[in-house]
Amino acid sequence: MARIEERLPENAPGEFYVDASCIDCATCRIVAPAVFGSLDRDLAYVQRQPRTAAETTRALMALVACPTASIGTVHRKDASAAVAAFPERLDDDVYYCGFAAESSFGASSYLVTRPDGNVLVDSPRAAAPLLRRLAALGGVRILFLTHRDDVADHARFRRHFACERVLHADDVTSGTAGVERKLAGREPVPLADDLLAIPVPGHTRGSAVLLYRERFLFTGDHLMGTEDGQRLHASRGVCWYSWPEQVRSMERLLDYEFEWVLPGHGGRYRAESPAAMRREVERVLARMRAR
Repeated sequence: MARIEERLPENAPGEFYVDASCIDCATCRIVAPAVFGSLDRDLAYVQRQPRTAAETTRALMALVACPTASIGTVHRKDASAAVAAFPERLDDDVYYCGFAAESSFGASSYLVTRPDGNVLVDSPRAAAPLLRRLAALGGVRILFLTHRDDVADHARFRRHFACERVLHADDVTSGTAGVERKLAGREPVPLADDLLAIPVPGHTRGSAVLLYRERFLFTGDHLMGTEDGQRLHASRGVCWYSWPEQVRSMERLLDYEFEWVLPGHGGRYRAESPAAMRREVERVLARMRAR
């Protein structure tokens, strides 16, 4: 739980606060951007208190989603509606799970509901309310792990739902040695008629993205939006394997159509059309090649 005695001095006066345990994962700013901001010293804070009931609900959702329990309220608040809001529908049958995990540095995870079995992309925190909600939505058939960093509670989801975990072999570690399906090589792998796993080495050796229905691209840490959702970018500063490989992997994405980029870290990005998305990816590539 957040500790009021460790409340950051920059917080706007009022009910909500962020304490010094914050890791600046950006979860709160993605969930409730009107309330939470970023400090120069790599911490989130309450930039202003909620002004409406809707903003209060969003702030409570951020509190629930926070991986380090760094968000608190001066007085006890009923967060049941915020808990029930997750998974939160983003578009069509794609949901944001909330309940971020500290071991994944607060990475976003997503649920895709499908008649042929639901897909969980990267692992959220295996909180009991989320497990119950996922079960009510049909459970999890496939747990697609984009790369080694965002696996979090994958083993608990496997035990709970008997799902098939998918991870590229180049990113398997001792903690993921038991995954049921290990991708190999650098060619795309169809997981179903509407699901295509695309290896994108760069951020890590075994990074992979998942393309769903040629509309949604789940990118892990390969490609992400700015927090305001206005642009795409790729980060050389967190490229752990090979920047030239990441550039080549980005070039291969030009072979595919999609409208959404749903990353593990960073903001979500939605283009007006596949053509507009292609132009944005080309812009990112031009900047990557210049570095």
